[in-house]
Amino acid sequence: MNEVEVLVIGSGAAGLSCALRLAKAGHRVVVVSKTSLQSGSTLWAQGGISAVFDADDSTENHVRDTLIAGAGLCDEAAVRFTVEGGPEGIAWLLEQGVAFTQEDGEERGTRLHLTREGGHSHRRVVHAADATGRAVETTLAALAAAHPNIRIREFCSAVDLIVDRESRPQPRVLGAYLYDIPSGRVSTHRAKAVVLATGGANQVYLYSSNPHGASGDGIAMAWRAGCRVANMEFMQFHPTTLYHRDTRNFLISEALRGEGALLRLPNADGSAGERFMPRFDARGELAPRDIVARAIDHEMKRLGLRYVYLDITHKPADFILHHFPSIHAHCLSLGLDICRQPIPVVPSAHFTCGGVVTDLAARTDVDGLYAIGEVACTGLHGANRLASNSLLECLVFAKAAAEDLIARLPQREMPTQLRPWDESRVTDSDEDVVVSHNWLELRTFMWDYVGIVRTSKRLQRALHRVQLLKQEIDEFYGNYRINADLLELRNLVRCADLIVRSALARQESRGLHYTLDYPDTLPEARPTILPGRA
Repeated sequence: MNEVEVLVIGSGAAGLSCALRLAKAGHRVVVVSKTSLQSGSTLWAQGGISAVFDADDSTENHVRDTLIAGAGLCDEAAVRFTVEGGPEGIAWLLEQGVAFTQEDGEERGTRLHLTREGGHSHRRVVHAADATGRAVETTLAALAAAHPNIRIREFCSAVDLIVDRESRPQPRVLGAYLYDIPSGRVSTHRAKAVVLATGGANQVYLYSSNPHGASGDGIAMAWRAGCRVANMEFMQFHPTTLYHRDTRNFLISEALRGEGALLRLPNADGSAGERFMPRFDARGELAPRDIVARAIDHEMKRLGLRYVYLDITHKPADFILHHFPSIHAHCLSLGLDICRQPIPVVPSAHFTCGGVVTDLAARTDVDGLYAIGEVACTGLHGANRLASNSLLECLVFAKAAAEDLIARLPQREMPTQLRPWDESRVTDSDEDVVVSHNWLELRTFMWDYVGIVRTSKRLQRALHRVQLLKQEIDEFYGNYRINADLLELRNLVRCADLIVRSALARQESRGLHYTLDYPDTLPEARPTILPGRA
């Protein structure tokens, strides 16, 4: 049996930031990564990190923009806490060696270049060209891999948390079961504390901008452990994912629209035609993501389109190459020169605004269990996430969790011997086709019935199918040896159930949840909170 002071499940910006802060304080940490260490949604993040640096900007402006985007459902204390922590988070990343883009002609570290994205009233997005996530992830991963107090478990999935449900005054986490993907073996890890940094559940949809591993593992595990889950109906669809047969989930950053790119309808001859966003919102292409995504969805359905265009060809080529080198290079590899041609784009599932309920120290309902990043519902995002607040949330709450753990770990005892994983009553499956079929069925009906625009009838259909799938998957899980695909499917179907039940409970349209049956917004904003399995 393995033991460690803190088990960090997830290796994105949130998990690695927390692990590095804990390791620097002298604590032993194990970081669990489902694939290689440098993977996950952070690596894919193009836009940047929002933080107040400009003299014309202010904390109050950033707070206000976040509250407006959140459509009345944000927790203002959480918003203020997060926004106020932004500059320190950027300073910490600079100390770790992240090379953010500087103003032209400035020396490194003297003045950060700030861009603007949808929903922001000022330029406040710190970035590393158009590959901010990659710059952050690769830097933090290299530091974690080299730190003597951090052990990395790559190609390893968490199966479930181990919880003492009889502990008082609240249940206590004791560790977790980990599945080693190459060997197929499950090991028992005990820990003084566990940090969930597993990301969102966006692979529950057929089209997603996220990597394959965004399967809601932490949300499902925390719910099974007894944690409350909140606001799962608010799934953010990014308006602009590249439409191309050879690449299904390449994100076209919102920063393009921040720098002047325009959304246009395609003409019959394939050229870029009429702008349409001003018909939907006075802010045009800089409206919040839910408005832009619904506008695109509306135009595609109205005209029977497979995509719309995002056009930045009116900008100088040098400008495009300087600001968006990664996007330009990727599109060019597919035969598309964005300096001369408009980009075909479609919406796709992008960010889970809800998640495991936490306080401002990232603590959950289970003693010793923390949740940080997209897996958590801190109250920051409300009914819709403001662009580039996600990496900000990762940094601020990773620090909060680490500080709370550093204060508490000396008084926490290591759990005693735990029950080992038992697979004596299961057999090898000869019906793996069930997993692949159910995976496709789940993601397809979630896209069709629980997408950008919803109805009660569609949601009821989805709930019926989720319940049938859940029963079948649970039976499969109980009778056959597990594998990585089955673990992800089990978690995805649980998250789908939470999303659909939350959506049915919200009888109004607010933020990312838009239903034709209840198009109005109620006067009072209330979170949707579902209790965990006791």
